[in-house]
Amino acid sequence: MILSGLEIKNHIGREIIIEPFLPERLNPNSYNLSLHNELLIYSEKELDMKKANETQKILIPPEGLLLMPGKLYLGRTEEYTKTEGYIPMLEGRSSIGRLGICIHVTAGFGDVGFAGYWTLELFCVQPVRIYSGVQIAQIYYHTISEPYENYTKGKYQNNQGIQPSMLYKELGVRKQQ
Repeated sequence: MILSGLEIKNHIGREIIIEPFLPERLNPNSYNLSLHNELLIYSEKELDMKKANETQKILIPPEGLLLMPGKLYLGRTEEYTKTEGYIPMLEGRSSIGRLGICIHVTAGFGDVGFAGYWTLELFCVQPVRIYSGVQIAQIYYHTISEPYENYTKGKYQNNQGIQPSMLYKELGVRKQQ
């Protein structure tokens, strides 16, 4: 079952944390999250899942940033979220999708207990200008059957910013210095 907007609001500050929380961003069954002004792009042309691929930070200027097709941009939400007892899910807003912007490649599924900022895997089907602060995604919450274990530790838990792939940690490879 998916929580209604009213149920999300009832759980804010307890099982559901969204900081900052703005009541006007609450929808009938979701909450709108906004885009932070920092992005990461991979510096290397060819990515290797067995290593920490180099990234470079770019800032979205006030006049916006033109995203180009064929390039992956890693962003993050301005909002910090934490969830206990519910499964958080993330999807792009329909207005964003209608511009040909995808906000995640395959990673819209959160774990019960996740705490941190959501990393967005942005790509577009044609050139499109984006702006920081835009409400880009919506978070919604599924109930979970009991018993369950909260996600409390992992490579992306309690993050402080954009998280590039850390798959190399699962493959037993150390980050290259």
